[in-house]
Amino acid sequence: MSAQKKKAFQIEAFKHRVVVDPKYAEKTWKILEHAIHEIYNHNASGLSFEELYRNAYNMVLHKFGEKLYSGLVTTMTSHLKEISNSIEAAQGGLFLDELNRKWAEHNKALQMIRDILMYMDRTFIPNTHKTPVHELGLNLWRDVIIHSHAIQSRLQAILLENVRRERSGEVIDRGLMRSITKMLMDLGPSVYQDDFEKHFLEVSADFYRLESQEFIESCDCGEYLKKAERRLNEEIERVSHYLDTRSEVKITNVVETEMIESHMHRLVQMENSGLINMIVDEKYEDLGRMYCLFRRVSNGLVLIRDVMTSYIRDTGKQLLTDPERLKDPVDFVQHLLDLKDKYDKIITSAFRNDKTFQNALNSSFEYFINLNSRSPEFISLFVDDKLRKGLRGVTEEDVELLLDKVMMLFRYLQEKDVFEKYYKQHLAKRLLSGKSVSDDAERSLIVKLKTECGYQFTSKLEGMFTDMKTSQDTMQGFHASHGSDIGDGPMLSVQVLTTGSWPTQPITTCKLPAEILGICEKFRNYYLGTHTGRRLSWQTNMGTADLKATFGKGQKHELNVSTYQMCVLMLFNDADRLSYKEIEQVTEIPTFDLKRCLQSLACVKGKNVLRKEPMSKDIVDTDTFLFNDKYTSKFFKVKIGTVAAQRESEPENQETRQRVEEDRKPQIEAAIVRIMKARRVLDHNNIVAEVTKQLQSRFLPNPVVIKKRIESLIEREFLERDKGDRKLYRYLA
Repeated sequence: MSAQKKKAFQIEAFKHRVVVDPKYAEKTWKILEHAIHEIYNHNASGLSFEELYRNAYNMVLHKFGEKLYSGLVTTMTSHLKEISNSIEAAQGGLFLDELNRKWAEHNKALQMIRDILMYMDRTFIPNTHKTPVHELGLNLWRDVIIHSHAIQSRLQAILLENVRRERSGEVIDRGLMRSITKMLMDLGPSVYQDDFEKHFLEVSADFYRLESQEFIESCDCGEYLKKAERRLNEEIERVSHYLDTRSEVKITNVVETEMIESHMHRLVQMENSGLINMIVDEKYEDLGRMYCLFRRVSNGLVLIRDVMTSYIRDTGKQLLTDPERLKDPVDFVQHLLDLKDKYDKIITSAFRNDKTFQNALNSSFEYFINLNSRSPEFISLFVDDKLRKGLRGVTEEDVELLLDKVMMLFRYLQEKDVFEKYYKQHLAKRLLSGKSVSDDAERSLIVKLKTECGYQFTSKLEGMFTDMKTSQDTMQGFHASHGSDIGDGPMLSVQVLTTGSWPTQPITTCKLPAEILGICEKFRNYYLGTHTGRRLSWQTNMGTADLKATFGKGQKHELNVSTYQMCVLMLFNDADRLSYKEIEQVTEIPTFDLKRCLQSLACVKGKNVLRKEPMSKDIVDTDTFLFNDKYTSKFFKVKIGTVAAQRESEPENQETRQRVEEDRKPQIEAAIVRIMKARRVLDHNNIVAEVTKQLQSRFLPNPVVIKKRIESLIEREFLERDKGDRKLYRYLA
């Protein structure tokens, strides 16, 4: 079967020529034009939209789209001119109502016209790149009505007047304003911006410039900020009611610039009500308002932060230079803590816990606390006071809170090793006298210090607690083996301290009474018999004693005194009257300690078991002392404390400083060796920078001291200078 040849199909154009009536286009357009007139005249109910659609469809189909489009433009323009005249004729407040009503009618008419001309919209307009019907209607409304000179200027003036009236407290028709501004937005962003928004912002800037000037002259800072905040909120609310949402940023910028940025320096510095007064008077609400408003403008928060920082530093300096404040270290540190609490509360509640403000506060405190070289000592004295008596009856949570606050001040210290020196001395006195309120609190603080500074910082402090426990065990052993020998003699309790762990104390001579000396020798023999290779030296300046005393009329009391006081009082068992020189000669107590001891025994009201002649507050070499047999007290047990040296005297302070400087030398040398061992070769400036960086957690080393330690290491052949460059050092393995 042979394959048949395939034939391609071809569709040819219709041969019969359709003859169109020459007047067809004109007739059809007249029908459509009439329909448009009827729509604008509100007579659309009698129209057949299906028939009108078909007529428009046929005109486009028969290539009369251009005639249809141009006729539409002409007809709509004609109607809009009539509408324009109607709007222009509206009087006073009716102008916006008329404009809004006509706009609504135009939109409705436009919808119907677009439905009729839908085919033209879909085919002819895209092909000829003309404007679609709906958009055309909006453009014609814009050009014929909104941009009509008479309407444009009048519309702008009425809208701005309404805004002015509302700002003055009058009630306006917000719904109508919303409709008009929406119309402008529907006509295109540029219409809303050029015909209204631009002028609205200019007028607003002038309004707020004048108003802010009036307010700044008549209000205090807090009142002014309230008014500024209210105006800002009003503008945000106004935008939400009848303006374009994009206008919010622009109008708030205007308010911020004119009411806040233009006056922020004057507001902050305002006399009797500015930032400093708000801080002093703790006006948290006003401070919070200032923070919220100033954060909206460039450099607003920087200004607040700088003024606050400057004030805190000045206040701190004044505190540190006030001799009255420095007299009482405990009160001084408490004042620091109260000051810190106050600023913390301001930052938390008013400044939204802003980290930049917190950092500024920390740097300010660190700055002025380190201006006073005695701050480490004062903080240690504060801790000592609290752990001796200040924490009685306080809950565990409050104790932790106080210790955390102390640690906060400790972190500000640059000379942490000086604090350690004083803290160790004060801790030693508390442990040895049994005066610590809470062992848990003591250990808690040591744990906090350990966490902050490492094991090396607290190892000796922990060793002190170990010695106290070991001493208890030692005394149990001593009493078990010598209990029968002691009999009715004095009871002895000894604390054996490891030399390295406890603060170094000068071994002061003191002649103990014979009764005490005997039992001390028994303990010495017992201890050295059980521990080989050790040496004991008595620290009589750190001990305490309980004495039974009988006064006039057989009145008996138990006196709790220091070892020095015991030595003095026991002399009066054999004499009723002794001169200062006689007491000094027999007891061999150092002059400074003896005077403090006699002062507390003879000059403190309620504790004066001795009488002094002549009577005065101070002790002099010519004084004479008598046993006060008329002494009475309502308590059986009477504690006679030594007149406390709350803070070190200047010579003592210098001595402590020298000890600290000596302790720093090996630490600086160790840091230099560590660095050079790792780097092998390093120049002088980099060594100083590295050493400072390594040691700043304990203290800030002096560059001069670092240089001396480098010289010392060169002499001992740990380092050598480079032969070519004298500032370059090499590590010698």
